[in-house]
Amino acid sequence: MSPPFPPGQQGDDEQWLPVSDLMSGLMMFFLAIAVVFMLKVQNEKEALSSIAETYRSAREDLYRELLEEFRNDLDQWGAEIDARELAIRFREPDVLFDHGSHTLKPEFRRILSDFFPRYVEILRKPPYRKHVREIRIEGHTSSDFGELADLDAYLANMELSQARTRATLEFLLCLPQIKDQSHWLRGRVTANGLSSSQLILTASGKEDRLRSRRVEFRVRTDAEEQIDEILTATQQSRGTTR
Repeated sequence: MSPPFPPGQQGDDEQWLPVSDLMSGLMMFFLAIAVVFMLKVQNEKEALSSIAETYRSAREDLYRELLEEFRNDLDQWGAEIDARELAIRFREPDVLFDHGSHTLKPEFRRILSDFFPRYVEILRKPPYRKHVREIRIEGHTSSDFGELADLDAYLANMELSQARTRATLEFLLCLPQIKDQSHWLRGRVTANGLSSSQLILTASGKEDRLRSRRVEFRVRTDAEEQIDEILTATQQSRGTTR
């Protein structure tokens, strides 16, 4: 009678079975890694989405509060609130400074004395206070500066806009109405002269020189920091798994 297996075949099958088990085990191992990775990615996406939603909700709430507080003053101040940028823009250059000067005009001083303490009071409310990282005072100019050429005009306007925002900052920090908040503000309020780097354009794409000459107040929150922390942790985690 012939043997049930040709010579050597039984031994080959006995070797193949352990290899098959090993391959199955490796497949399960890599599948487990893939599942863990997918869960981590999902958790990271959910964390980022949560921050984005919190940031969006806080911006909307802050915009509504600012609008409610200042809606009756904006026209007489020559100001507006930019909902997208969450910026309060003082856009009447004749009210702000004399041409080529960084000295605050009396009317602008009066406006700031009314505006800024109320603005700070809103920003210091519990829903917003812990998230405020910077209160930016931004000075903007048009692109021209007398007869100067483009680069010289830009540099001259940079010096002028920086001087104007510094003068504004000095005036605000000396207001008696914000004396109790002075320490908190000194860690957050900054003066930023931006020259003509952020011009306002007309519908046809041309420079609106009048509206480009403005002072803006805007808030920077910690949303960017939270996102950076998540991305940094993600990169470090992925680095340790390689």
